[in-house]
Amino acid sequence: MTRTHQSPTIRPGQVYAGVVIELPEPVGRELQDWRASFGDPASYAVPAHITLMIAPRCATWDDVVRRVESVAREWAPFRIGINGTGTFRPVSPVVYLRVDEGAEQCRALHDALHDEELVSASPFEFHPHVTIAQAVEEQDLDRAQEMLRTYRAGFLVDRIGLYELDGNGTWTIRDEIPFAGGRRGHP
Repeated sequence: MTRTHQSPTIRPGQVYAGVVIELPEPVGRELQDWRASFGDPASYAVPAHITLMIAPRCATWDDVVRRVESVAREWAPFRIGINGTGTFRPVSPVVYLRVDEGAEQCRALHDALHDEELVSASPFEFHPHVTIAQAVEEQDLDRAQEMLRTYRAGFLVDRIGLYELDGNGTWTIRDEIPFAGGRRGHP
């Protein structure tokens, strides 16, 4: 029987905005397939991604979009490097791929997004990562952590995705906002 992962970030019935970096093809599809192989029920619900922020919707969607656009205008494309696995166990039953190169830029983006329209719902300190297994049995978490421990991938990030989580628990992409080439994001 699969264990249900109760997110400390998401409350049922609440509408949220999710700001993410989607992983490009073929890396994104490959990681979704890996996630499915571990039995993760969310493997195909949303493309493989790095969550920058999940925030309860307190403002209108247009206000959220304006906020994300204002941050994206200041950013230039940057590289992401994924390097092996990590876990949030025992605090949270999650195995993830570590963001090595680009982690500082992800943290700076997360910090820059915070304002009245976007306040992180997570009770945890921000840690850039790509979830590879959650809501699965312990042995599947162990298998995910071992099988992808040497996984490596790299790609250029030139945009962020803006998703909405409705009150029924469905994530839907609403906008893709390109970086406008500002000074931030350069190594």
